[in-house]
Amino acid sequence: MDKIKCIVVDDEPLAISLLESYVQKIPFFELVFSTENPILAVEYLQHHEADLIFLDIQMPELTGINFMKIIGDRKKYILTTAYSEYALEGYEHNIIDYLLKPVSFERFYKSAEKAQERFQIHENKEGSHFFVKSSGRQHRIGFEDILYVESIKDYVNIRTNEQEYIVLDTLKSMEQQLPESSFVRIHKSFIINLNRIKEVAARKIILASGKEIPIGESYRMNLLNKIR
Repeated sequence: MDKIKCIVVDDEPLAISLLESYVQKIPFFELVFSTENPILAVEYLQHHEADLIFLDIQMPELTGINFMKIIGDRKKYILTTAYSEYALEGYEHNIIDYLLKPVSFERFYKSAEKAQERFQIHENKEGSHFFVKSSGRQHRIGFEDILYVESIKDYVNIRTNEQEYIVLDTLKSMEQQLPESSFVRIHKSFIINLNRIKEVAARKIILASGKEIPIGESYRMNLLNKIR
């Protein structure tokens, strides 16, 4: 895998200096841009490539949350904040992690490893499996073994024939990690494995396991396009 191109956006010069030094210590990271002005970062991303954005949530000209709404899911994010109450809001926007200021290098490195794992999953998602962290352990899950993925507040439940894995992640993130050829979101709370469908009813999917999952109206057309 090539180095992950990083930019740092924070309105505090000391915070930028610290994050720049941390990024430069990570062998699989490459610092390509940093700025105190989020608007300049938006302009930079319109003309240059970057993979990962270290983004402060609280900035006067443009908040980190609004920044992500502008840039969208084309990039991945690690949020930095001095306020822990913003962490869960960040997870709703499909970030990789959040760092609570002041950020130690030990905590930064764990976040970097999580980013590396996410990018590797993205590169290999047409493969046969991926790894998830559940109950303090890394688990190898074959895509073909997954029945469905269910959103449960700040977690997802990855259900296989044998067991379930509760993972701190979002359903939106799961969509990006699972092969599009085999998985489809059919409800705000569910992704299903197309290969495990037994029957499609008017308002629900019945899986081979017997599990019944509702079909959300806004997801119906995409599902029908997938199974035609």
